[in-house]
Amino acid sequence: MKPKITPIDHEVSLSDNEFIVSKTDQKGLVTYVNRTFMSTAGYPESALLGKQHNIIRHPDMPRGTFKLLWDTLQKGDEFFGYVKNLCKDGSYYWVFANVTPDYDAKGQLRGYYSVRRKPLRHAINTMIPIYQKMLEIEKKSNTKDAAANSLAYLNETLASLNTTYPHLMLSLNETEEQA
Repeated sequence: MKPKITPIDHEVSLSDNEFIVSKTDQKGLVTYVNRTFMSTAGYPESALLGKQHNIIRHPDMPRGTFKLLWDTLQKGDEFFGYVKNLCKDGSYYWVFANVTPDYDAKGQLRGYYSVRRKPLRHAINTMIPIYQKMLEIEKKSNTKDAAANSLAYLNETLASLNTTYPHLMLSLNETEEQA
């Protein structure tokens, strides 16, 4: 069962050379976490292993984003995205996440491998209003349709920008670095 944590307005930041790494099985149960994950999120390894990875899901993150993540992974593609996560003490941290399917030597899906790093501030600032609108749509929707409805809004927004989700995520990551 996911612990009930009250979010607080305190951001924890990764350093430029830190990487959060985790692995899950096919159902999203955590099978590995690195020390950076544990120290950033504030959990000991024993509290994370065998738990759903969404133990760190911040309520400011729309469900539609995670529907997109799982839809992408189930197609065998990798996912890039900006994600706000929840620490054990209620603080939060933003990451630029890359999640990939993990296959064994026979090509069978074992689970998923995720590497997260410090995001660029302008990318977060770009995504916050989009995520806020997605959450607003989810709150107005019935539970069954909430994620799909907010994802539809995201797709409409991307179409109006003449881009795709992966392209937007990667271009936001490159913009500040090239400046």
